[in-house]
Amino acid sequence: MTDAMTSQTIQLRGLQEPATIRIDRWGIPHIKAANEQDLFFVQGFNAARDRLWQLDLWRKRGLGLLAADFGPGYLAQDHAARHFLYRGDMTPEWTSYAPDTQAICTAFVAGINAYVEFCRNEPSRLPPEFSVFGTQPAFWQPSDVVRIRSHALTRNGLSEILRANIMAMADAETDLLRFDLNPPVQPQPAEGVELTDISMEATRLFKLATAPVTFDKARLSATMDDVWRWTEVTDLGDVIERIAEEGSNNWAVHGSRTETGRPILASDPHRAYAVPSLRYLVHLEAPGFNAIGTGEPTAPGISLGHNDKIAFGLTIFGADQEDVYVYRTKDGDREHYRFGDGWEAIERVTERFEIKGHDEQTLTLSFTRHGPVLYEDPAKHLVMAMRSVWHSPGSAAYLGSLSYMRTGSVEAFADTLGSWGSPSVNHVCADTAGNIGWYTAGFTPIRRNWEGLLPVPGDGSHEWDGFLPPDQLPRTFNPAEGFVASANEMNLPAGRPKNAPSIGHEWAERSRAERIKSVLRADPKHTLQASMALQTDVHSRPAAVICGLLSGLKGSKILDETHQAAIALLDGWDHHLRATSAPAALFEVWWMKHLRPALLAKFAPNETVRQMLLPGDVDYMLALLSEPGSRWTQGERDDMLLATLSAAYGDCSKRLGDDPAGWQWGKLHQILFEHAAGRADTGLSGSWNVGPLPLGGSRSTPMHAAYRMSDFGITAGASVRLVMDVGDWDNSFCINTPGQSGDPRSPHYSDLAQIWARGEYVPLLYSDSRIAEEIVSTIILEPAA
Repeated sequence: MTDAMTSQTIQLRGLQEPATIRIDRWGIPHIKAANEQDLFFVQGFNAARDRLWQLDLWRKRGLGLLAADFGPGYLAQDHAARHFLYRGDMTPEWTSYAPDTQAICTAFVAGINAYVEFCRNEPSRLPPEFSVFGTQPAFWQPSDVVRIRSHALTRNGLSEILRANIMAMADAETDLLRFDLNPPVQPQPAEGVELTDISMEATRLFKLATAPVTFDKARLSATMDDVWRWTEVTDLGDVIERIAEEGSNNWAVHGSRTETGRPILASDPHRAYAVPSLRYLVHLEAPGFNAIGTGEPTAPGISLGHNDKIAFGLTIFGADQEDVYVYRTKDGDREHYRFGDGWEAIERVTERFEIKGHDEQTLTLSFTRHGPVLYEDPAKHLVMAMRSVWHSPGSAAYLGSLSYMRTGSVEAFADTLGSWGSPSVNHVCADTAGNIGWYTAGFTPIRRNWEGLLPVPGDGSHEWDGFLPPDQLPRTFNPAEGFVASANEMNLPAGRPKNAPSIGHEWAERSRAERIKSVLRADPKHTLQASMALQTDVHSRPAAVICGLLSGLKGSKILDETHQAAIALLDGWDHHLRATSAPAALFEVWWMKHLRPALLAKFAPNETVRQMLLPGDVDYMLALLSEPGSRWTQGERDDMLLATLSAAYGDCSKRLGDDPAGWQWGKLHQILFEHAAGRADTGLSGSWNVGPLPLGGSRSTPMHAAYRMSDFGITAGASVRLVMDVGDWDNSFCINTPGQSGDPRSPHYSDLAQIWARGEYVPLLYSDSRIAEEIVSTIILEPAA
């Protein structure tokens, strides 16, 4: 392994001039090249050096090439993935992000391929996963970087299908338990669309195309007879929960409200946890460009971090970038659907699929003018398809950063955001001149005659009228409040005209955003340490609201011993979900395992509907509890609080013992970074897993730590954290987890996990003098003769 060496020299074809990769003791590579082409070449080489198995799997999943390596159990996933590739003209695609995107991607991919070639010459360098599965890394094409869309985040196609089914079986009010709509709107089925026709089968293709790759024994040993069994490789509930959990926090504080007088920018994107991490910290330096931060290792550049003039971060913004269309097919001719005054043919594309151990197969992909066909019902003369911004040039995830990472001011940063297509995000930015800004960005379809909440006819009556111009999306520059912040909450301006095109109506709960903004408002002399504390803050708004309701019952109800013990444990608690806290353990078991299910059962008695509502809209459920209103009485509410609290107390006793003094939230709530190969019956026995580690927080705390309902195992949260001192760059901090490297043999595979779990950080060093103090290994790259 390279990191075990003090120094080594490697000769590479394709490199123009000598370059260096210096690796600090936290595994962060500092890359220096003589020109930008070499810089991105070396970035690709280095990404493969640390993450080759991850890169190779990302590419094969995205392009629909898994079955060639892993067998028939992966063919259905390949078939689904190919429906969501970009299939348009590459000329506008290449020019959508930055003028030199194609050159950058070409250099980056050449670097990946150089490392693949290097490993073929020295097989011992290959990550051990390739040996376990008997596979080889493939060479890349530059277009692979941009054509793969299905690893990104968009919304809300699946939600439209769910809403249609819930409304068909219940009503729109019941669906608010799943997603409270804001701005408020009453979803109405479009003329010609029957909600009972919207089959849940229409979710299959999309959920399979966006599913992670799994390696259980049954799937790996599947035969050709099992191919379509694996269309259910991922549960719809897992997909919906994953979408609900993947968000972020960010803020930028103006120098007028910091201790130093310099801006502070913080960003911690939340995604599903895995090993290796989704994010990769890297420092890129060439003449005229010097930036450090993070992105995904499969893409050139960085999307969160700083250069010498500006710092930038992002969170998901709730713009609606998908629509589901319903078509009527011609009587006696299922190949043609109504559009306008005529009929259009469904486009059928045949593609070849290699399958390990079997003959090559030919499968058909189907498309309408709007996008991939999700579902066909010949008996009802019905076809459903999805339109997504993914199929428009310029919507490869995060690549708009190739423009803004090279700007020098907040204003210049904002001017590049027409190049940002996907995902839709809240950008925050701060510069060394002292400015801060918040800018939402992402292709946002203009819907003239509907809100995008239910499937609509595909006959031409509901068409996108282009995308909203960037300057018509919400933004602010140097606000009077002295800071900008976002946490995926509904943040459309209050004064936005009601007749303006709909941007989106589905948002994350506002708990994280409210806590972050209240802390920043109360802190006129903000510090880096305060930002780090806020990123790891575990205050729970649901706990504060619900415990407040409970405190009012102490004198108004006849309480048994269990009620008294439970209330005594929660009384005086500060509502922080610390890993060592007994009240936190009781509250989370109560809220998520007992009170929340009781609420859903009360207002959604149909069990099928209830499953579709999960995980549930926290803001809406808290409102139901706080203000019973016309839907139930306060007495019914109080009875539910006490009955579920008693059940939760007994539940905790079974899980954690009879003595509440020994209860701790972290004994239940733990993170296991699980390597995908661990379930493949490969003899690894979990040896590549990292953890388990106890952790505080929940999905409602600024330190996002979402978990499975079944066992409280943590599934999603901050994939990386950055806190940047704008202008004094060496005074910035970061943390990745569980480590920078994806190779289990590397000392940087898991070395950051314990630091991260303690809520600690490591330096994000920028200047040569400070970097030199912490370098543990150096790779010198020279052009091959």
